[in-house]
Amino acid sequence: MRIEPYEDSKLDALKNLSLRAWSPVFDSIQKVMDIDVYNSFYPDGWRTSQLHAVESFCTTADSHVWVAIDSDSIVGFVAVKLHLEDSMGEIYMIAVDPDYQRRGIGAALTQFALLWMKEKGMCIAMVETGGDPGHAPARCTYEKVGFKLLPVARYFKKL
Repeated sequence: MRIEPYEDSKLDALKNLSLRAWSPVFDSIQKVMDIDVYNSFYPDGWRTSQLHAVESFCTTADSHVWVAIDSDSIVGFVAVKLHLEDSMGEIYMIAVDPDYQRRGIGAALTQFALLWMKEKGMCIAMVETGGDPGHAPARCTYEKVGFKLLPVARYFKKL
């Protein structure tokens, strides 16, 4: 497996991969979130929202995205934002193809992003993920590479 910079020609592959990778996550979120709140967040469905989010980030001029390649297939990607005012790098998105999960690709992408952030002069790295069961593999990956959890309570109510 190798990690290389994102190119525009890879956008459709990243969008398709993200839908497959995040499907169990959004199934989990839907089960733990109030359904009216969930539907308000995703009025056109989560897939539409996520496709837009991936495309928007990948096509932004100052985006930082890398893809994991195995046997000439895209098997994962990581997207990073830099918050220069805080000297903080943020892993904004990360996804691994379900057929390649549990092989260390998520950890390799995370480590790659952390090294890149450090090279760019960042002092802090941050990643945000859900506390629901669907995000458990992501939490495990982040903890494995040294992230520490900051407990946060975020409440939602449909008005």
